[in-house]
Amino acid sequence: MLTRLVLKRGARSEGESPFWISFSDLMSALMVLFLVVMAVTLVSVTQSIDAATRENIERSAAIKKLMQMIAEDPKSSGVGVDQQNFRIDLGKEVRFDSGSFTINAAAGEFLRSYIPVLLRAKDSNEGKVWLRSVVVEGFTDEDGTYLYNLQLSLDRSRSVVCSLFEANGAPEALTSEQLRKVQELFLVGGYSFNSIKKDKAESRRVEFKIDFWGPGERPPPSERSDVLKGKEFGQC
Repeated sequence: MLTRLVLKRGARSEGESPFWISFSDLMSALMVLFLVVMAVTLVSVTQSIDAATRENIERSAAIKKLMQMIAEDPKSSGVGVDQQNFRIDLGKEVRFDSGSFTINAAAGEFLRSYIPVLLRAKDSNEGKVWLRSVVVEGFTDEDGTYLYNLQLSLDRSRSVVCSLFEANGAPEALTSEQLRKVQELFLVGGYSFNSIKKDKAESRRVEFKIDFWGPGERPPPSERSDVLKGKEFGQC
């Protein structure tokens, strides 16, 4: 007997098709590429976050060390150093009469003896990187109008800085180098009566606000200091 052979078209498995093999390889390659891109992105983001976190930790540690340095200095025994809010209340050392912005002789002597504490903090390794400025902030009691006291508080903070440039030749007088640092570091501001104390005498005061560079910020180029060195101090 003769055996009849029947050949059916399409008997080849679809999985053996060259087209499907190529498409499968392409999808696998794309998947691998996607995973590689995702891995690189995750590593980059993680490194960026780690760097920012590390800078924040270093900044906080440096600021804590600087404020502790100021607070533990023997000259700070007569003032109030707020290490959390970076403020220095000069307390009874510098007080003003009502309506006055005159610095008396004793207060001026104290200021000239105390300012080197802040300049040493600025010259420390941490201070060179993070300490931005010292703002002298004047305050008043509630007597008088807002604008009058705004000017009065500003005059008081300005008087503090002016007292630093006085008493040439006196034992507590600042050196020319120290005065140059004051010129670069100190700013003035006035608060009027927006931050009064429990009594009027305590309200008529000045405070130092220590300002620090933020994460990612850096001091301006040295050319700024070069310009200031050519400026005369002037007179108040």
